[in-house]
Amino acid sequence: MKVLELFDLSGKTALITGGGRGLGAQIAEGFAEAGANVVLCSRKLDACLETAERLSELGVKTLALQCDISNPEEVEQAVEDTLKAFDSIDILVNNSGATWGAPAEEMPIEAWRKVIDVNVTGTFLMSQAVGRKMIEKKEGKIINIASVAGLGGTDPRVMDTIGYNTSKGAVITLTKDLAVKWGRHNINVNAIAPGFFPTKMSKAIIESGKDPILEMTPLKRFGSDNDLKGAALFLASQASDYVTGDVLIIDGGTHAM
Repeated sequence: MKVLELFDLSGKTALITGGGRGLGAQIAEGFAEAGANVVLCSRKLDACLETAERLSELGVKTLALQCDISNPEEVEQAVEDTLKAFDSIDILVNNSGATWGAPAEEMPIEAWRKVIDVNVTGTFLMSQAVGRKMIEKKEGKIINIASVAGLGGTDPRVMDTIGYNTSKGAVITLTKDLAVKWGRHNINVNAIAPGFFPTKMSKAIIESGKDPILEMTPLKRFGSDNDLKGAALFLASQASDYVTGDVLIIDGGTHAM
């Protein structure tokens, strides 16, 4: 097989949570450009509809669904609706996320639970529901969007987000454990740990911590609209068939400092 064929997603179906905007939309665009049909789901249906319409212009089939990934019933419905529209789910990207900024000693328990419910429980529920279908098919690719914040502690001047950091560390462990559990089913489970990309969720952090962030980033810039496409495509395609349980860090070199 020639190298470009390894990255071809023609005929594949990808389900991307939080795919209507930000990093999810960027990943969805990359998959569509590689020929995959894409299903976008999140609590905000309008954003998914808008992105799905735009990506359909690339000549692929798209579907937008409303889904709160922390709700088991809505997760099962999203999977069912995807399978009705397409024969299978070949790729799952768990991208939906929530955050809350507060010093650890002041973090409200309600906010803690919300972040954990979305980032950890939601990732598990969607992986479980889609994973059952992938086990039946004996193949699949799951990509969990973690964060460099899940690799260790963060400077509170930049990220005073104890719940978010904890949740992303849990996502990394979940990724590794699912990779071990489901490898025998020919399911690859990997994670991407992005650094700082300008999105609606990260806007406040980047605005307040721009200088220290760039100081500790060797490439001296934030992530762009194209910096996740190739990495996500690699993990979704045949090019990564012998890669599982890994965490691909995309942060401009910050983790190397």
